[in-house]
Amino acid sequence: MPTAAVRLWASRHKALIILVPSLLLTAIFVYGFIGTSFFFSLTNWRTLAVDLSLRDPIWQTYADMMAMPRFQADLRNTVVFTVLFIALAIALGLFLAILLDRQFKGRSFFRSAFLFPYALSFIVTGVVWRWIFNPETGINLFFDMLGINRGLEALGMDPLSPGWTTDPEVILSINQALAALWPGGASFQIEWGIPVALIPVAIAATWQLSGFVMAMYLGGLASIEASVRDAARIDGAGEWRTYRSVIIPMLTPITISTAIILLHVSLKIFDLVFAMSGVGPGFATDVPAIFVFEMMFTAARYNLGTAASIVMLAASCLVIVPYLIHTFKSRE
Repeated sequence: MPTAAVRLWASRHKALIILVPSLLLTAIFVYGFIGTSFFFSLTNWRTLAVDLSLRDPIWQTYADMMAMPRFQADLRNTVVFTVLFIALAIALGLFLAILLDRQFKGRSFFRSAFLFPYALSFIVTGVVWRWIFNPETGINLFFDMLGINRGLEALGMDPLSPGWTTDPEVILSINQALAALWPGGASFQIEWGIPVALIPVAIAATWQLSGFVMAMYLGGLASIEASVRDAARIDGAGEWRTYRSVIIPMLTPITISTAIILLHVSLKIFDLVFAMSGVGPGFATDVPAIFVFEMMFTAARYNLGTAASIVMLAASCLVIVPYLIHTFKSRE
């Protein structure tokens, strides 16, 4: 009979043997490719001809990319889209979850209806919302059909005919504030603010992901015991006060997890923006993923494309890694 130590040694080595193929494939096809992409971003590979010689200085590709007005616009759009998208999706998803938390007839139907957009691909969502926000055939057409524009014209006002995804205007510009707070802010070649054309894209993304947020919150609400609500009612709290002061604060872990997932989605968004508006007027809706696609497959600027992809990876890691560390520590 083998001793306990021998059995323990055998079980440990058995698990290692099982894991070795997966670890090897992960090391090659994930971390190996990441390392290869990082190396390409440091080279002179700027044409179809392969040139793997290192640039001098070695970080010049990143310096060139950060100085490009288009990439600066991409960074601005990523920040603006992320804030709008996460705020709107969480607010709408929480609102829908609170509505469905109340028992009423047809609750199952509405839950499925609200969750349905999440089953669609971003390409389908982008095509549909592009039509909705089309200045010729979308919402503007309903302004004409409903007589709203005729009424405004009768009052001597301009008709409602916004350009939606074709409007290059940037509102709430903060360039002067950035230049005052950060010396390097004066070197920005684009306007930092909220591009009007990016707002419809955030609305479309919110429409698709709000059902997912709702499902996350419904799971959290189901885990709250009825005694918690009963205790709040005994203390004199009304329905709204119970949600605001008791239930919503208890959903904080769900909110954090949902925000992290949505942030990951927003950082790598591509297909929705590509199908809905592309780079937009004056790069108003351009995002890093589209920049990578065009640099790699249109402009053949392989060092720039891989450099942008490394920046996207680093941005994701800055969010995901601390969250994973916190999660693992909380389980110990």
